[in-house]
Amino acid sequence: MLSLRDNFMPEKSKETIIISLGGSLVAPGEIDLGFLKNFRHSLQKYLKEKRFFILVGGGKVARNYQKALLEFGAKSADRDWMGINVSRLNAEVVKQSFAGYSYEKIITNPNIKVKTNKDVIVGAGWKPGWSTDYVSALAAKNNKVNTIINLTNIDYVYDKNPSEFPDAKPLKELDWKSFKNIVGDKWIPGLSMPFDPKASKLAASLKLKVAIINGKNLERLEDFLNNKPFIGTIIQ
Repeated sequence: MLSLRDNFMPEKSKETIIISLGGSLVAPGEIDLGFLKNFRHSLQKYLKEKRFFILVGGGKVARNYQKALLEFGAKSADRDWMGINVSRLNAEVVKQSFAGYSYEKIITNPNIKVKTNKDVIVGAGWKPGWSTDYVSALAAKNNKVNTIINLTNIDYVYDKNPSEFPDAKPLKELDWKSFKNIVGDKWIPGLSMPFDPKASKLAASLKLKVAIINGKNLERLEDFLNNKPFIGTIIQ
C-alpha cells in the first residue's frame, strides 16, 4: 500500500475520471467475480483516451463487521478502521482484476499524487472519519479532476428514502444545496448514502460534478462515458 510521496501525472492527452466504487458491488457477500470481469471489460474500452482513479469502499461486508464491533462497545474510530481495512481488501481484488493496466500499489492517502504510466490507479480508505466518497473528492481536488462517478446499487438519488417511503421520487439532476437537504450533514461509520455528507460538502466547495450510477447495469456507465443520456443522477 502506497505511502510514498510520488507524483501522479497523467498524460495531458488523457482525461482522468475518478470512480467511487461501492464495496457492495465488489463483495455483496462473496467476491462478485462476474461484476469485476464486466467492470474491467467496460473500462478497457476507454483506456486509449481516459485514465481511471478507482476508490473502493467497504460496502455491506464492512457494515456487518462494524455492526458487530458496535455490539461489543467499539468506539467510532475503531469501527471506521474496520471499514478502512475491508475497503483495502476489496481494493486489492479490484487492482488485480486490472492486472497489466493497474498501478502496482493501493493508494491509501488521497493527498499523494502517483507518477505512473498505468491507466488504472486503485485506492481505498484512508483514516477514521473519512469515507471513500470523501477520499474520492479529495483525490479530485489534488489531481484537478472535475468529475466523479459514484458506482452504487441504486438507480437514482431520491427525494426521500424509497425503502421507507413508497412515494419517493427519483431525481435525475439536482444541485449540491438540494442534495445536502436530502442527506443531511452528519457522518457515522457505515453510513449508507448515495454520496455521504462530508464528501458532499467538499464536492460542493470544489464545484465537482458527481454522477450516481447503478453499477449493476454497466451499460449506464458506458452511456455516461460516451456522453450519451444515461439512467442515473447528476449532482453539480
